[in-house]
Amino acid sequence: MSGEAEQATLLPDGRLMAGRDAPVGGQAVLEGVMMRGIGLWAVSMREPNGEITTRSFPLKSVLQRYKVLRLPVLRGVAAMWESLAIGYKALQIATNVQLGEDEEELSTAAWVGAMVLSLVLAVGLFFVIPVGLTSLIKDSLDSSLLFWLVEGVLRTAIFFAYLLLLAKVPDLRRVFEYHGAEHKTIACYEGGSELTPENAERYSRLHPRCGTSFLLIVMVIAIFMFAPIGLPAWYWLVLSRILGVPLIAGLSFEAIRWFGRNRTKRWVRGLMWPGLQLQRLTTREPDHDQLAVAIVAMKTVVEGEDPADLARAADAGLEVAA
Repeated sequence: MSGEAEQATLLPDGRLMAGRDAPVGGQAVLEGVMMRGIGLWAVSMREPNGEITTRSFPLKSVLQRYKVLRLPVLRGVAAMWESLAIGYKALQIATNVQLGEDEEELSTAAWVGAMVLSLVLAVGLFFVIPVGLTSLIKDSLDSSLLFWLVEGVLRTAIFFAYLLLLAKVPDLRRVFEYHGAEHKTIACYEGGSELTPENAERYSRLHPRCGTSFLLIVMVIAIFMFAPIGLPAWYWLVLSRILGVPLIAGLSFEAIRWFGRNRTKRWVRGLMWPGLQLQRLTTREPDHDQLAVAIVAMKTVVEGEDPADLARAADAGLEVAA
């Protein structure tokens, strides 16, 4: 098959990495996987009775509607918000499927509230708390360089601790397995192999465009982004961290996009290595049943896409996170 010959590169888990990037991405959900392309997204789930059910929806990205949003950095901010909206909708669908027809579905307002709350908590945990704690010892540091370093180390330490805690939650193990299934299926498609559980299993559960790697890049870029601000009053420090999040996200998107496009270069894989290692915490090896679910979602997206749109997507900067 074409995928076997096109790339022999192995990632840190000893599995194959596809040699090309494709404008597809996804997300693990409860007992399932969401996949998205350029004009369509789909979520496939294993129902309590063992059957696979799939729901698909047309997608008209804001990046396609507004050319200005395709500019570097801006496209990252737009893509992040769009991915969050699709991801939460997919989570809602998957949860309702697991609840069953006799259970009351969660309202859209509840999911919008949950999305806003999660964003507030994320900004608070990774940006406001680090700068707030570091501000308590600002006078002792007496140096903007030291303040910058301490805050950056503290932010990164909180991020690592957060991932380690998630990895130890037993109830999340199956979600992490579906996360691995999502990555393997995307890599199988990018590698040009036929989409079967046997072929997908050969590919790595680690992926250059994973959201885990994206978040690590956010932590690193944030360190350098806030350095020039110096040491103003604590409230200006906090405000700068909140207002700086969109810019940091946009820059991080450009970095993860670049990694995906240059993945075959040895030195680029060296830069990707820390993020790939972190994915060991948020992914697990899936079984064939889980891969089958991810493959159904991917096939639904690929078969429903216009090939011409897929061909033009990379030039338009429409990559999405894996």
